[in-house]
Amino acid sequence: MQTPPRPHVALVGCGYWGKNIARVLHDGGALAAIVDANPNTMASHAEKFGVPARDLKAVLADPAIAALAIASPAETHFGIARQALEAGKHCFVEKPLTLHIDEAGELSRLAEDRGRVLMVGHLLRYHSAFTRLTELVQAGTLGKLRYVYSSRLNFGKFRREENILWSFAPHDISMILDLFGTEPVEVLATGENFLQKEVYDLTFTHMRFPGGGSAHIFVSWLHPFKEQKLVVVGDRGMMVFNDGEPWDRKLLVYFHEVSWDGQYPVPVRTEPVPEILDQAEPLETEIRHFLDCVATGAVPRTDGREGRRVLKVLWAAEESIAVGRPVRPGGAEGAGPTIHSSAFVDRDAIVGAGSRVWHNVHLLPGTRIGRNCVLGQNVMAGPDVTVGDGCKIQNNVSLYKGVTLEEGVFCGPSCVFTNVLTPRAKVDRRSEFLPTLVKRGATIGANATILCGVTVGEYALVGAGAVVTRDVPPHAIVLGNPARFSGFACRCGHRLPKGEWDRASCPVCGLGYRREGKLLETL
Repeated sequence: MQTPPRPHVALVGCGYWGKNIARVLHDGGALAAIVDANPNTMASHAEKFGVPARDLKAVLADPAIAALAIASPAETHFGIARQALEAGKHCFVEKPLTLHIDEAGELSRLAEDRGRVLMVGHLLRYHSAFTRLTELVQAGTLGKLRYVYSSRLNFGKFRREENILWSFAPHDISMILDLFGTEPVEVLATGENFLQKEVYDLTFTHMRFPGGGSAHIFVSWLHPFKEQKLVVVGDRGMMVFNDGEPWDRKLLVYFHEVSWDGQYPVPVRTEPVPEILDQAEPLETEIRHFLDCVATGAVPRTDGREGRRVLKVLWAAEESIAVGRPVRPGGAEGAGPTIHSSAFVDRDAIVGAGSRVWHNVHLLPGTRIGRNCVLGQNVMAGPDVTVGDGCKIQNNVSLYKGVTLEEGVFCGPSCVFTNVLTPRAKVDRRSEFLPTLVKRGATIGANATILCGVTVGEYALVGAGAVVTRDVPPHAIVLGNPARFSGFACRCGHRLPKGEWDRASCPVCGLGYRREGKLLETL
């Protein structure tokens, strides 16, 4: 049977890892062009591999180019892959597929609609040791899986544009999801940043799976030695995939047993059995798999849906680190945040499950958006802003450093939060930023201004256009410039009857209140 001709592939991004993809594509007779944002890099690699240097627009318009291999910075993956799929090209995309779950879903749907191959570069899924390991697990050699432990450690290379979780862990997550054959029901993660603020140097991620299995991932680039190890433990055997060992020791099978001396378990150790492996380069196997899928129309082992599953775990781990508790990937309803393609979410900003982030929103580093929030057009938040669950922030609102919104806060269109009291264009007053707190359930009306340093109490209501210059008590309604007290509001937002505040009931929802001094309390 004659081997089908290799499709022509253009490489987009010829940096730290892209140059290796270029080599493998060239050796396989598939490299047709080099595209890179750096003209010098593009020219040197085009000359090295004897292919033309071209811009992205020209490559997308060329019918002779069947596919793109995308190894550009992660934040560009979605835009480039979407253009390529819309132009009818097949796509190989280095990990992570995108930065956001909804973007990965959009690419997967687009690839399926256009009948194109979309594959994610989860390299270790194509390592012969892992391939053999999965064969043994599926054959029942280890029995029922109990837990999987992965460690990916090294000293450097340090990144500024991504943390260790996004840099190292996607490969391990992909392997673990494949071994268990399902997604985790819970993710608990911790992280430490020693070198750069908000960039984790090490993370520990624990995943719990249906049926009681669990997995642990430890990644660090601040470690004294290099280690790449996957330990798989079943109820009838154990395996260790250690990529730092020679080929004849990379995959070892242990048939340790547990005997019982009365009520006490006793370990019975055995010598490990090495597996004989194909010594192929994993990247070569991975790229060959992609080219075969393009030629035959087969679905890749690591397709777009697999890339989305990995992203769900990554975002759950990020959220878990931020909130300090276990998180269900994709949220309670199984849906991650929806982030419009025009929005820009910095890598160290977190958007909770179920939240919707619309056109031209910018979330700066250190910003934490809770679950089930809505951020309208042109919202800016950060750096280091915290927004609680269930908040609604309408169009053209800026939340500057020091602003905290508790859960259920409503911010009307174009309301303003200041960060200093006496701003001057030519005077640097960043050291004078004051914290502003808006407590749960409060409402800020359209075009209102909240001066920094104040606290807006629970369920308070700031009228449209009001200028708040001092603290607002809980449930208080304030109007005007400067804002003055005008009554009390119920939790449901309706005004309580004037003059009956010592013991009042909401005329709409019936909730009762009494006044203690100047404050209102729920009965």
